Amino acid sequence: MDIKTLVLVLALGNLGLGGALLLFDHGRAPFKPSPWALAKCAQALAWLLIYWRGVLPDWLAFALADALLFAGLALDAGALWEAAGRGGWRRPMAPAVAAAGALFFGFYLFEAGQTLRAAAASLLIGAFFASGVAALARSWRGAGVSALRRCLVLCMAALAALMLVRGVLLAMPHGPAWPAWLDAAALRVAGPVALYLMMLANGFGHLLLWRETLQRELDRLEVVDGLTDVPNRRGFYQALAPWMALARRPGMPTAMIVLNLDHFKRINDSYGHPVGDAVLKSIVEVCRRQLRDSDLMGRLGGAEFAIQLPRTALVDALLVAERIRDAVARMPIKTERAVINLTASLGVTTIRAEDSTVSLFQRADEALRAAKAGGRNRVAEAAPASALEA
Repeated sequence: MDIKTLVLVLALGNLGLGGALLLFDHGRAPFKPSPWALAKCAQALAWLLIYWRGVLPDWLAFALADALLFAGLALDAGALWEAAGRGGWRRPMAPAVAAAGALFFGFYLFEAGQTLRAAAASLLIGAFFASGVAALARSWRGAGVSALRRCLVLCMAALAALMLVRGVLLAMPHGPAWPAWLDAAALRVAGPVALYLMMLANGFGHLLLWRETLQRELDRLEVVDGLTDVPNRRGFYQALAPWMALARRPGMPTAMIVLNLDHFKRINDSYGHPVGDAVLKSIVEVCRRQLRDSDLMGRLGGAEFAIQLPRTALVDALLVAERIRDAVARMPIKTERAVINLTASLGVTTIRAEDSTVSLFQRADEALRAAKAGGRNRVAEAAPASALEA
């Protein structure tokens, strides 16, 4: 395959990827093209202009093509930075692209030699690509980093190194100690081949990383409530399990509070579910301000929440529950439609050695019902074990 054919393959490959990504982005509302989609479209147009060199005017086939190519590569690096969770890439990348474009526009104006242009292009392409790889590599030792991400980092780093070495070799005079196969023709072919492999690595890499990110988010949503960002019922039960086991050992008990907002249904009926959602999020923030970092709050469903207080006796848990009740009652919640005053009823108990999850929440719910029966906006404790046995 000659260089011209490789350039056409690069153009068509990037065009196919860019078109597919734009269609995918268009399916989401509001439509906002991702950096990766824009990167592929810019590179596709650049390679098409390069392919038609000799037919198109030089300012199109050289100056504009090079500027588009570097802009596309910068966006590619930016997409890798975003995949690594670092969104501030635009600030340093914009001046870098402008400098690269200005350099190659100067090459065009002063009719620089082909070897000099190729050397500079290889060095810049390698540098842009390496910056994106560096973003992924920064979390190399993280606990949640997959083998897939590490493999992509190694492959992309090797391709970036290949482009940088190619640029250095092109800038150096050809010495007698060089291997016979490492001539100017081989170096010219190495560039498009490396770019073709970069396109494949980037394409498959982004798709796999995107799938990995989605899977991680799905796994998170299995145990986290999407509205309030606290554990849902399943996640709370999972976190509670080891404390249930520890309750069988002597030591400081673990307390449990069940909280329910009074007359929450009226808020949804009167103001709508968006206001109700805003109220639930505000209540979580109010409660968190009364809790320790080691305490755990979860949403059981609707307007009912559970709070686990590790190493907390019943008398202390009652004080915490009263503090939460008072904070909820004293803090008006401002929404777009109204200022809403709320109260909450709370039931308090501790985990006992003989408890199962069912018996624990049954006892806490009984205490919560007692608080509601007593007039709401109050705290009630579960009956002691001796009273139950009697």
